[in-house]
Amino acid sequence: MQRDLGEYRKTYQKSELTEEGIPDDPMQLFQKWFDETEASNSIEEPNAMTVSTIGVDGYPKSRIVLLKKLTGEGFVFYTNYNSEKGRAIAQNPNVGISFFWPSMERQVIVKGRARKVDPSTSDAYFNSRPEGSKLGALASDQSSVIPSREYLEERLARLADQFEGKEIERPEHWGGYIVRPMSVEFWQGRPNRLHDRILYTRLESEDWSKERLAP
Repeated sequence: MQRDLGEYRKTYQKSELTEEGIPDDPMQLFQKWFDETEASNSIEEPNAMTVSTIGVDGYPKSRIVLLKKLTGEGFVFYTNYNSEKGRAIAQNPNVGISFFWPSMERQVIVKGRARKVDPSTSDAYFNSRPEGSKLGALASDQSSVIPSREYLEERLARLADQFEGKEIERPEHWGGYIVRPMSVEFWQGRPNRLHDRILYTRLESEDWSKERLAP
């Protein structure tokens, strides 16, 4: 099978990104861009982000997860610690995060280091989830091979019976990671493919440098 996609064309002209007026802290600029994207109502899940890890097999792998909290320290998401991504992070905590908001003609590309959030934070988020999502976290040995869809649904049904009328506690193998950014690149589409790219890099002093990159 072969298909030529060379004729796909798009002109980027909705906005610009200049050094004047942007904050010294990239998390503040990220919050501004996120708020603008959310307010536009043009993207169903503006908190969807690509998390890239180096797997235990040495290959990089990327997948979409949902950003669940933004703090001054970094980006928080939740998963099964025994999953493929969890095992990869345990071996190599250096990860990549990227957001793509096509209707805004914007990307944000992050290099950072992931670590587990404290158990009380994971508990609080787990307790806020719907019951079905809690049971799903118990039912799924994420990334493991299973015999069928029916196996998964039967396991969920058994757990639903087991926990009927009972509190569902967070399993120890499920919780959050926070990714502390070491660099954050903001990409704004511009005409003629001369896109704006501003790179923030964390310094030893914990301040941030700002540089413009060629598109």
